[in-house]
Amino acid sequence: MKDKYMLNCLNYALKKVDNDELPIAALLIKDNKIVCKSVNNKNLKNNVLGHAEIRCIQKASKKLKRWNLSDCELYVTLKPCEMCELVIKESRIKSTYYLLDRLETKKVYQKSQFIPITGMEKEKKQYQEKLKKFFENKR
Repeated sequence: MKDKYMLNCLNYALKKVDNDELPIAALLIKDNKIVCKSVNNKNLKNNVLGHAEIRCIQKASKKLKRWNLSDCELYVTLKPCEMCELVIKESRIKSTYYLLDRLETKKVYQKSQFIPITGMEKEKKQYQEKLKKFFENKR
């Protein structure tokens, strides 16, 4: 069954991806049925989130009317990048299957910096309390 889904995903990538896009496709399965599928459109739409995996998860969430996709599986033609891996984990997808590992020649952008703000102790404490209450009510 997995080969059937992966072949479907691969064929979709080869048919649907524009020449200016990396030919990656993703499809999401629930109860042995295809919920949705998607391809990259990052360059076409000038959207950094235009990865096949993220687009597929967004479509599935809209269709299933929920963000938690723990009863679903994802099939992708190329191993997901770090951003997509995080989105996949956050959506609780049970398993992700991929056809090929990422290319070793792929450059990873490393110039973004993440710097915590110093000071503002009152605001930090206030915000921390808000987060704490939110999670206490949810879990």
